[in-house]
Amino acid sequence: MDRVDAVVIGAGVVGLAVARALAQRGLETVVLERADAIGTETSSRNSEVIHAGLYYPTASLKASLCVQGREQLYALCESHGVEHRRCGKLVVARGDAQCRKLAQIEAQAHANGVVDLRRLDAAQARTLEPALVADEALWSPSTGIVDSHGLMLALQGDLEAAGGAVALRSPVQALRCGGSSHEVDVGGESPTTLATRLVVNAAGLWAPSVAACTEGLTAHHVPRAHYAKGSYYALAGRSPFTRLVYPVPEDGGLGVHLTLDLAGQARFGPDVEWIAPASPQAIDYRVDPARAGAFYAAIRAYWPELPDGALQPSYSGVRPKLRGAGEPASDFVLQGTREHGVPGLVNLFGIESPGLTASIAIADEVAGLLR
Repeated sequence: MDRVDAVVIGAGVVGLAVARALAQRGLETVVLERADAIGTETSSRNSEVIHAGLYYPTASLKASLCVQGREQLYALCESHGVEHRRCGKLVVARGDAQCRKLAQIEAQAHANGVVDLRRLDAAQARTLEPALVADEALWSPSTGIVDSHGLMLALQGDLEAAGGAVALRSPVQALRCGGSSHEVDVGGESPTTLATRLVVNAAGLWAPSVAACTEGLTAHHVPRAHYAKGSYYALAGRSPFTRLVYPVPEDGGLGVHLTLDLAGQARFGPDVEWIAPASPQAIDYRVDPARAGAFYAAIRAYWPELPDGALQPSYSGVRPKLRGAGEPASDFVLQGTREHGVPGLVNLFGIESPGLTASIAIADEVAGLLR
């Protein structure tokens, strides 16, 4: 039986960041990934936005780790040559109710330590984006965009430089937790069992499934998974916007917003479609063209001149939720020994947005839990 210091399950952006942090602290670390490439699910099916930390409840992990992780992420992008841009974003409101909501978002952002926001009236917002229609807006200059795959390659490079490794096509089939050592059964072409002192379940959509097959972890500590699918549409032709544009948030997400890729191509999404697949493997990622009608209506609330026929189905992603439709949003869950009583095991549940932004800060937090 092979033995390593630490096993991280899942090679998405958070799993790679965690493995990098452990390897850089001198631990022999292996990342086990069931797919044939890194970051094929949530980490590559999102808006690629570096969030400022506006929306999340004060003192929540989402708030603190987003604000901390944002600056860490920008620093890593600068030092490693990862393509990114601090393009900023406008959160827009129309009507009295949305303007009141905008004021609440501004207050929440200030409580979270986001101190560079600026409130704009309609004329000021149009000065920045002439195609925009809004009664008021919040300008967030710290928001940006990033090449998510380039980021994951940078994290993997640091992991491997510190002596760690990523094993692709290596699904975890069972995990047996002991007092001072754990055993991980790994499938694939060459099945094996790894003995390890530390295990981090960073499997994203699969994290509850991995926890469910963990001997030594009681069922009480395995959350029910909920899945919120979000579809994206690309804009045909040149975008009239140079900054991101977000409406006020909606149930389950941040609304159908306008984001840009690093080439300047505009895309819109995600919407929210609650799904109940038999397993993450059964998720249908196809974008239903019939959903376009709702996109046109949502986008025209802030860009009335969106032409008919300008939206093309692009891609979709699924957010790993811990609560379902109509329920209050949950925080990140970093479940360690204090919660479940198993030494050397950390489960990461509900790591959705702003997980990419917070990934390096999450990694530091996990390393602290395992210290």
